[in-house]
Amino acid sequence: MKAWKKALAGTLSLAVLAACGGNDNNTEETPAGNNNGDNNGGELSGEIEVWGWNVAAASMELAIEGFNEIHPDVEVNVQDIGRLDLYDRLTVGLAAGGAGLPDVVLVETDRIDNYMSEFPEGFLNLSEYGFDEYEDQFAQAKINSMKNADGDFIAAPWDFGPAAVFYNVEIFEEAGVNPDDIETYDDYIEAGIQIHEATGAQLLPIDISQDDAQFRMMMNQQGTYYFDEDGNIDIASDDAVLAMEKIKEMRENDLIANVDGWDGTVTATVNGRVATVPFGVWYAGTIMDQAPEQEGNWDIFPLPALEEGGNRAANLGGSDLAVIGATENPDAAYAFVEYFTTETDPQIAALEEYGMFPSLLETYEHETFDEESEFFNNSAIFRTFAEISEDVPFANYTSDYARAFRYSADAQASALLQDAEPADALREAAERIANESGRDINE
Repeated sequence: MKAWKKALAGTLSLAVLAACGGNDNNTEETPAGNNNGDNNGGELSGEIEVWGWNVAAASMELAIEGFNEIHPDVEVNVQDIGRLDLYDRLTVGLAAGGAGLPDVVLVETDRIDNYMSEFPEGFLNLSEYGFDEYEDQFAQAKINSMKNADGDFIAAPWDFGPAAVFYNVEIFEEAGVNPDDIETYDDYIEAGIQIHEATGAQLLPIDISQDDAQFRMMMNQQGTYYFDEDGNIDIASDDAVLAMEKIKEMRENDLIANVDGWDGTVTATVNGRVATVPFGVWYAGTIMDQAPEQEGNWDIFPLPALEEGGNRAANLGGSDLAVIGATENPDAAYAFVEYFTTETDPQIAALEEYGMFPSLLETYEHETFDEESEFFNNSAIFRTFAEISEDVPFANYTSDYARAFRYSADAQASALLQDAEPADALREAAERIANESGRDINE
């Protein structure tokens, strides 16, 4: 069994609580006009510090040896800063003009827009260092989230969270449900009713008052999100209402286990309370860590579509690398970010050792993606997730993501716990977001 199969879950669950071919010709040279004086004749030297957390930090440490084969005179120090502590220190440091910050920092994708908005000079413009040449080498859904209003890269894409439905094989077999027959959410609900009647298991866990992950995935599938591509509020759109109506239908059929936070979700997964968990690829590790005795009893299938023939791909989670604008060694810092995010070897090492799923498309040609997992019913689950990754629509997080998340969860609780009409609950959420953000609501 590979190392990632042994260590992945617990480390990934902490990270959440929170990839053939190379680019050997792209990391040898310092970008023209950006030599900071420390690099004699274009040769990089000096010391850089990199901040991350948990398995992400460990993944970057794995890359140092390969990076030093290209740049032997650059010393890279990776610091494992707790996730929340990292964000606290990053915010304070950017407000102080970069004081006390490292050269490179890990940032979750849904937080990048907010940092760009609050600190427009806080991160190095990677496009000025040539990162634009890699634009077509990543899953498209990642690209736009990395750019500022001028279309320049402010962060480099790294790990991704393509979503699928993890399902309990034993429960499905006991209920006589074939996962291959589930193509739409209507099919999913019908299967859930059959499973509930036959086994007593509910269909899926949701922390109704606190987390709208299922709703976000269902919006993302349809090419919408809290906000549209122009930043207008889209949470009350017809597509969003349809998603919430399907979730409410699940609730009305007693198919939703109303769990308490992350621990509640994990408990419901491993004790058989739920038959499925629609989540990002990273959840594979959690199941393996928390229920090793269930090896062979789990598998995945793509998210159901909202309508027959509709899109079944969505993303949930992911993180990226940024260079602090105040770094004293921007060339070396950029070189490390470029190497780590655009070369195949460090991506595959992170995948195999820690299950960090890449957004770099060329990695999907690697044999690792076709390896069958004994734990997951001898399925090549990484291949399925790779195929999903290429079809994920773009989600515009914006600088108001946290605000929208809060009001969306409130709307979900209103619809599912207080029997409000989804359209009314989501309209109220949209109005609250508009009042606080000044953004327009799509009509």
